[in-house]
Amino acid sequence: MSMDTIKVSRFELLLAGLLKHGTWLASAIIATGLALALMQGRSGDHGSIIGSSMHIITIGIACLILLPVVRVAFMLVIFLKERDYRFAAIAAIVLTIIFAGIALGMHMAKTQAPAHSTATLPS
Repeated sequence: MSMDTIKVSRFELLLAGLLKHGTWLASAIIATGLALALMQGRSGDHGSIIGSSMHIITIGIACLILLPVVRVAFMLVIFLKERDYRFAAIAAIVLTIIFAGIALGMHMAKTQAPAHSTATLPS
């Protein structure tokens, strides 16, 4: 086994561990939110806990969505360490596109008012 094969295997194991543990963490967060919602639904109290359990579920889903972004950022660092500038540039372009999409989505969400807030109710 050459030294390059050992390095690649180590980085692949780190990346696999990151994705595996990140997925388990996000799943545990979602499961916690669902369990809280289920417990509150059975007790008949549909108050603020249901809202907070939905926030917990949303955090778990956000973690799942962010995992690929973290993977690309991790690969960018690895490519830079290995001085593989071609793949580092590709990873940087992908991250730029992702962050541009996030920025554009946030900007459009601010400029467009929700349909239900602008509607007037009949008297």
